Amino acid sequence: MEFTGERVIPEEMNPRNGLVIEHIARYKFASRFAKGRVLDIACGVGYGSEILMAMGEGIDKIIGIDIDEETIEYAKRVYNYSWNEFLVGDVNDKSLCDKIGKFDTIVSMETIEHIKDDHTFVYNLKKLLKKDGLLIVSTPFGRGRDFECVNPYHYRQYTEEEFRELLSPFSEIDLYCQCDKTIEKPIKGKDYYLMVALCR
Repeated sequence: MEFTGERVIPEEMNPRNGLVIEHIARYKFASRFAKGRVLDIACGVGYGSEILMAMGEGIDKIIGIDIDEETIEYAKRVYNYSWNEFLVGDVNDKSLCDKIGKFDTIVSMETIEHIKDDHTFVYNLKKLLKKDGLLIVSTPFGRGRDFECVNPYHYRQYTEEEFRELLSPFSEIDLYCQCDKTIEKPIKGKDYYLMVALCR
């Protein structure tokens, strides 16, 4: 599978590439919280499911969904295990819950900025979660909805206030920030480039 810059493909990239290191760090962070039946939405080539299962505790099953058929075929070929399943699906399909059920944990890494109808996406994520489920969602910091993105694959990049407002259907939002491999509660005066929210 060819690396185009849109998706991280660890097997096709230098392991010291900052993009690979940062993405892996986010899945390692998510593994601290993921449990039960897990959905990796917009899973890309599937490397995240391997990290989640290897480092997480209490994970029973991981289902990876991505809209791109070639990407899912790659995931099935490279990251196929007895405890995971990869499916082609649209994150904004309102019937997705009827097709794949509900989850204890949903992981959504750098997806929301790629989705045109981001409010429907958040609604769908909430619908896919069990009553006491957890959403782990990340997105880059940006100048805001009204500004053009440098990244051609992004519809927008959010300010912290916009990101929190978008996630407002959830009653509890616990925000962390990332700089290189470090993901932590934001420290005043420190520069970060990415937000990770835990939503219940």
